[in-house]
Amino acid sequence: MIIGAGGVGRVVAYKCAEYPEVFSEFMIASRTQRKCNEIAADIKTDLGYDKITTASVDAEDVPALTQLIRDYDPFMVIHVALPYQDLTIMDACLEAGVHYLDTANYEPKEEAKFEYSHQWAYQEKFKAAGLTAILGCGFDPGVTSIFTARAASHFFDEMHYLDIVDANAGDHGKAFATNFNPEINIREITQPGKYYENGEWVEIPAFSIRKDLTYPDIGPKPSYVLYHEELESLVKHFPTLKRARFWMTFGEEYLTHLRVIQNIGMASIEPVMHHGVEIIPLEFLKTVLPDPGGLGEGYSGQTSIGCRIHGIKDGKEQTYYIWNNCQHEQAYKETRAQGVSYTTGVPAMTGAMMLIQGKWEGHGVFNVEQFNSDPFLEVLGKHGLEWHEKVGAELEL
Repeated sequence: MIIGAGGVGRVVAYKCAEYPEVFSEFMIASRTQRKCNEIAADIKTDLGYDKITTASVDAEDVPALTQLIRDYDPFMVIHVALPYQDLTIMDACLEAGVHYLDTANYEPKEEAKFEYSHQWAYQEKFKAAGLTAILGCGFDPGVTSIFTARAASHFFDEMHYLDIVDANAGDHGKAFATNFNPEINIREITQPGKYYENGEWVEIPAFSIRKDLTYPDIGPKPSYVLYHEELESLVKHFPTLKRARFWMTFGEEYLTHLRVIQNIGMASIEPVMHHGVEIIPLEFLKTVLPDPGGLGEGYSGQTSIGCRIHGIKDGKEQTYYIWNNCQHEQAYKETRAQGVSYTTGVPAMTGAMMLIQGKWEGHGVFNVEQFNSDPFLEVLGKHGLEWHEKVGAELEL
């Protein structure tokens, strides 16, 4: 069962339909069933796959969601809706007795702060139920974490410095648009930046650390340190790391729009009264910004996301760079979605495949880097996200 019918949900559904020998049938459920029906119809037209059921459900209504899961009786739930709903969907999976996978960690509505503690607290519940919960199986988090696991198992005795680098060198032709849910995106990037160094978290003002980094087939792009959730799990599971940072590219026009949005109060998550009705400014802004799911047509350029790592192998210093580049045009041609949705949806389907085929096993709550990276990466390129690696690379960082 896929919960969520945005751009990522569309990609997950398309990719599941491409492998009917693994995903013999599935349901797409969302608050808006019309969106689910549109995806199902497009897949039938493009791929001829028609084993899709659709449903309307409020993912925050645990009893209703539990009943829907019980009625359909899937092997697992792939959650690609909003991170606000992680815990309610996990609760419903426990009640219904099915496995769980998501692409982003829990974030409370009332505070723009995401951390894994809320979901890690479910460890004993899932273990006792004999169920698996896979956290953060998108691209970042997700593939970046699996790239790091590959580095640790194949190229390092100790990893010391990790830099995750994320560039979107695409052009969607809009004055301002976010590549995934505007509300989540703006909350994420406007909070203070944070990175890990020498056993401590260092908090910095947003966009206060910049460096021009060179990305494969793209060239130099202004990149900024911000906090991203996989840092929390990676420093936990790879304790030899002395420093871990996350870098993302932003253009000046984007940052100018973002500053205006903040300066006029439209990035606020505090309620305000408007003509006698209480509204959240950021939620209102989301309704007038372009729908990320509709950015695919005409979106040109590519993304480049990877990990740059320093460490020690056989007593000598080692450097390693592993990355994927994804073309927006190719993603749209295949799934009618843009590249950022594609890079999140393909790993979610691939992680589900790993669990269904028994290549990832275990009862409890797991971040993806805790599983064997090899079977996942063996098929990721076949699924549309070809990756590359270079040992002894010049890393700039």
